[in-house]
Amino acid sequence: MQGRYSWQSSRRISGHTARPFSTTPIPNKYKTVEEARSRYKSGPFSWPAGLLFLISGVGLTIYFRYEKDRLARKRIAESTKGVGKPKVGGPFDLVEQNGNTFTHENLRGKYALVYFGFTHCPDICPEELDKMAVMIDLVKQRCGNVLRPVFITCDPARDTPAVVREYLKEFHPDIIGLCGTYENTKSVCKEYRVYFSTPPNVQPGQDYLVDHSIYFYLMDPEGDFVEAIGRNFTPEQAAKVISDHIKDWRGSLDKD
Repeated sequence: MQGRYSWQSSRRISGHTARPFSTTPIPNKYKTVEEARSRYKSGPFSWPAGLLFLISGVGLTIYFRYEKDRLARKRIAESTKGVGKPKVGGPFDLVEQNGNTFTHENLRGKYALVYFGFTHCPDICPEELDKMAVMIDLVKQRCGNVLRPVFITCDPARDTPAVVREYLKEFHPDIIGLCGTYENTKSVCKEYRVYFSTPPNVQPGQDYLVDHSIYFYLMDPEGDFVEAIGRNFTPEQAAKVISDHIKDWRGSLDKD
């Protein structure tokens, strides 16, 4: 009929088949315009992702710092074991404060902290032994009973076992006091590269001072030198150095 199109003819336009209009809504994961805008502003990162990234970065920073410090301690501990380098520590034969023989072999099995001084020292030795007492307690708290503290006198003429025993009571019960003849004292000081100025022929009652090196010498359980700790270290700093070396040593045992 003129002026009308059949249903079939209406489906063809310009030679193409027309598709019927679909009323099915297109899925949208954003329920509102504000959600879409918020997503657009935040970009591909969310605050949980940012927090995770920050925590991971801090963790990696701490780990790499620890590894850097551990490798530095390892280099220090191994630096004296190289060929041609001066060795600190060695054989000695002394007497401990109870009159028993004490040699370098008695240092093995634990970390040893060795200090050289003399009982008539007016100020330096008391200060350093007070520090040593704090270091002993801090290391014991952190690592257990793995440290053997030793005091070796540089004044053989006046420091007998009884004098040393009475002197060390003022500081810490764990400190082992060692003394010996002039020749034995000179020998052990040479082994540890310690300077001391005690005169060899001292008359009874003669008053004098002894000049000596002021270091704590840390030795490992095998009797090898690890590190020298000077007066610039506080007790807390020194205890951390010792504890870190002990933990590194324990870690190497666990790996073996």
